[in-house]
Amino acid sequence: MAESESYRKDYYEQETRRTTSSSSSASSTTSVHVTALDGLVNVNSLFTIAVFVGLSLTTQGQHSLESPTTCDAGIDVAKKLLVFEVVSFSFFLFSSLVAQGLKLAINLLNSKDVDEAFKAHINLKVLRFGMLGSALGSVMGCLFLMLSMVSVIEIRLGTLSCGSKSAVHAVIAMIVLVTSALLVYSSTVIYAFLH
Repeated sequence: MAESESYRKDYYEQETRRTTSSSSSASSTTSVHVTALDGLVNVNSLFTIAVFVGLSLTTQGQHSLESPTTCDAGIDVAKKLLVFEVVSFSFFLFSSLVAQGLKLAINLLNSKDVDEAFKAHINLKVLRFGMLGSALGSVMGCLFLMLSMVSVIEIRLGTLSCGSKSAVHAVIAMIVLVTSALLVYSSTVIYAFLH
């Protein structure tokens, strides 16, 4: 009798330790995901502000800062700017809504345990693919925002076909910096997704 009672006690202690360690691991993992989703939503909000600043530049008849008026961007550049801004906004909105949906799912699943603010049991495949989709939406939004900024540069500094040094330098600098940042971001997202 004493042996079986001792056995039950040892088994109970082992189960308690295993449950406690797995719940603290799930808690910290979920906390990291919520923090990452918060950061993604905040960055998307900043980019959305940039989209609306770009939309304010789509007025007709603006002259570039270059002296010959032949370097002024035509209505086609303003149309491209508007299209790229709307597509960029759509991708940022998609990314933010997916991230907010994942956060909502984590919070709703967590509503049963009020003491643990960031602990929830969620399907990791759904969470990983949702975060990947949200990150992909942000990357696509950045690409279209970069294309729209090329149009903004053409409107303000003259068309690239005109050979404006200021416009060419600004576009090259932007493409190099944004592309390298997107490569670093994409590599990090893919690494996190695979591991």
